[in-house]
Amino acid sequence: MEPSRYTGRGAQILAIAVGSVALLMLGLQPLLLGALLEAGHVTLEGVGLVAMGEIVALGAGVLIGDMRLSVRHLRPITALAALLAAGMDLLTTQLQGDLALGLVRAGAGLAEGLLVWSTTAVIVRASTPERLAGLFFVIQTLAQALLGLALAHLVIPTAGWRGGFELLAVLAVGVATLAALFARPLGPLTPTASQAGVGMTWTRPRLGALLAVFLQLATLGAFWAYAEPLGTRAGFSPVAVQTLIAAGLGMQVLGGSVGTWLVKRLPIHATLLVCCLALGLSAFGVVRTAHGGTLLFTGLCAVFTFTWLFMLPFQMGLAFRVDGSGQVAALVPAAQLFGSAFGPLVASLMVTGDEVAPVPLVATAFAVLAALTLPLTRLRRRMAAD
Repeated sequence: MEPSRYTGRGAQILAIAVGSVALLMLGLQPLLLGALLEAGHVTLEGVGLVAMGEIVALGAGVLIGDMRLSVRHLRPITALAALLAAGMDLLTTQLQGDLALGLVRAGAGLAEGLLVWSTTAVIVRASTPERLAGLFFVIQTLAQALLGLALAHLVIPTAGWRGGFELLAVLAVGVATLAALFARPLGPLTPTASQAGVGMTWTRPRLGALLAVFLQLATLGAFWAYAEPLGTRAGFSPVAVQTLIAAGLGMQVLGGSVGTWLVKRLPIHATLLVCCLALGLSAFGVVRTAHGGTLLFTGLCAVFTFTWLFMLPFQMGLAFRVDGSGQVAALVPAAQLFGSAFGPLVASLMVTGDEVAPVPLVATAFAVLAALTLPLTRLRRRMAAD
């Protein structure tokens, strides 16, 4: 059964605003958690745990929304989740210690996950959900970049690291206000068959689609979490590699824009397979950049970061290919977030001391597994649907 599509511009604008604010912290973690570390409020070991805890809780929030909440109550849930996120951001400024900050940021991640769920509820009911998802990925990346610049050059120099979390709280309160202002456009959002994940038959293609998304994001997370030390290992200075990583953000925006434009023009399975190959070969090529491969490393990072956002609209397209009701598509953000957390976790287990040589191999392995998973997503009766 096809879901009722809701194409109101007001709901779509709100969805993109809500999701962009919800995912800001993911892009700002290195900046804000680094500031917490410099201030002595968290230990070096604790930084990774706090970051991972927030990402995992974010994914859990999406799942809770998909499986336990009704979109009939989307407006109050969005408003309350935004206020909870704002409260957690403000509480962060008053605490210190790995455990305390880990619990608070996990609470923030849970609220942020509910906001992402509300965004997905609108996207999957759009007339062209793949393109709206691609637009969302591009805008939220730009939002992270712009706010990161503002924090680094304006907020933190004048208001300190606390000012960064206070700004996040203000933006979250703004989202809660928008949820009330856009009450009428959000009204028609109602589930058609059942809530996502409830009463749905879990077929091989549906499970395979979520597994493929999970593994692709694990590839990204494993490599990008160690991009700075890998760049230093290739011969870049610390400032140069940070500049390269910032430039990678521009390649992500370019990739997301191109992917949004092409998602209706290219075959879903074949494109995602090429993306797996591009990610795997890029990561594997980094092995050859040790001690003097700066030019090669730059090129490989450009391919890697372009592919990153380019493939995300196709992931949403794959979800709709295996399940036209949109229930699998609603779970895609959770699969992406859990993959983003799982990749760095596995990579960290392979790292010994300061030696990051195994990381590209871990990312390559995830890319290969993702490619091997894609055949599972093909529908038996529509093999030629691409």
